[in-house]
Amino acid sequence: MERVHYDVGDIVRMKKKHPCGSDEWRLTRVGMDFGMRCQGCDHFVMIPRVKFEKMCRAIVKKAEESASGEASQDRNIGKI
Repeated sequence: MERVHYDVGDIVRMKKKHPCGSDEWRLTRVGMDFGMRCQGCDHFVMIPRVKFEKMCRAIVKKAEESASGEASQDRNIGKI
């Protein structure tokens, strides 16, 4: 089975709903642990990658690459 690639800023749908009623979360951290912020009530949680991958149903919206973010990275390349 192919591993799904998650990025910071992606909005994902989880299997269980949060007590506020929302099942969509924005990813704020990706790695061994995932940081997620509820789209309904703005509650923040961190869960291990293994648990996240079992509970995640789908990526609702991918994070958008902004042109301004890429430009700011280019300016910082030559600086030490």
